[in-house]
Amino acid sequence: MAKLYFRYGAMGSSKTANAIMVQYNYLERGQSALMVKPALEKRDGEKIVASRSGLQAECTFIEDLTREEARKHDCIIVDEAQFLTKEQVQLLVEIVDGENVPVICYGLRADFQGNLFEGSHWLLAWADSIEEIKTVCWCGRKAICNARLSDGRVIKEGEQVLLGGNESYIALCRKHWAEGNTGRV
Repeated sequence: MAKLYFRYGAMGSSKTANAIMVQYNYLERGQSALMVKPALEKRDGEKIVASRSGLQAECTFIEDLTREEARKHDCIIVDEAQFLTKEQVQLLVEIVDGENVPVICYGLRADFQGNLFEGSHWLLAWADSIEEIKTVCWCGRKAICNARLSDGRVIKEGEQVLLGGNESYIALCRKHWAEGNTGRV
């Protein structure tokens, strides 16, 4: 029986690297694993997912995914799943339940203000399996918050979606996120 998986973590927790390794494991066993991501995520290129560690893989956009396409694969892997819409998560549920194809989603749970993203909200509600991918704050505690940076300082105002990497975000523990303390002098 196929399942819908949601594997979430703060920025820098190796979510994309994990997604690429899962795809590699399927391919190494002669199976087909389709990597997908939302079309708005184009930092690494139109149809590329890339991790900070240097791993990368080709992908397609979730907006182009159909149940018919999904049934051609042994697994669907979704990167940047926080950016999914409710309707896109519903499609993934239909792929799992109707096509018996497992779907593994990787993404952030919450934004820089501590609010759930739409995709994360529905994945938390509907996923069969929810797993945290852990990373650490500069202080050594578990990092669960994604702090947005501007001129090196934590900011808590602005649009929910601002694509960026290490120059724009840092993973912090809840205490240091609340304090706005990046640990940098």
